[in-house]
Amino acid sequence: MNDQYGREPNFERAVPPGDNMERSVCSECGFVDYQNPKIVVGSVTTWNDKILLCRRSIEPRSGFWTLPAGYLELHETPEVGAKREAQEEACASIEIDRVLAIYSIPRISQVQIIYRATLKQDEIAAGPESQEVKLFPWNEIPWTDLAFPSVDWALRHYREVINAEQFSPFSNPQEGL
Repeated sequence: MNDQYGREPNFERAVPPGDNMERSVCSECGFVDYQNPKIVVGSVTTWNDKILLCRRSIEPRSGFWTLPAGYLELHETPEVGAKREAQEEACASIEIDRVLAIYSIPRISQVQIIYRATLKQDEIAAGPESQEVKLFPWNEIPWTDLAFPSVDWALRHYREVINAEQFSPFSNPQEGL
């Protein structure tokens, strides 16, 4: 990243004025290069009594099953991002109901916002980041082949409020902190 004059910044580790943490600061112009957590958005999406899962075709955890989810893009709302991810990964058009959970994954600097959603129609297909997509009845979910702990959490949290019209969003299970 160059400054307004086309110069490459000369970063060094320092505590910027008014801050209390060491950060990367340009020694010439004072620009602070903040490193912040990534936001992941996704959904537990259903059609009738089945749950949409995607088998990952990319690392990490290629070949394992996940929810349609991914990184929020700049200038995008979380709801729009979750809809985009469902479209990209499963060619699925979804209707978001409400926030199901907000998970904190500090070891990888992620915050995950997971929605409860339904498919607008049952037409799904693997997108470029998925090997395959499938609608699973609860008793056929491939629990041992789920890509990430938060997928398991979201599915189990969904099950707790499957018919609830009102509920508070879930957070990490106690053992997941």
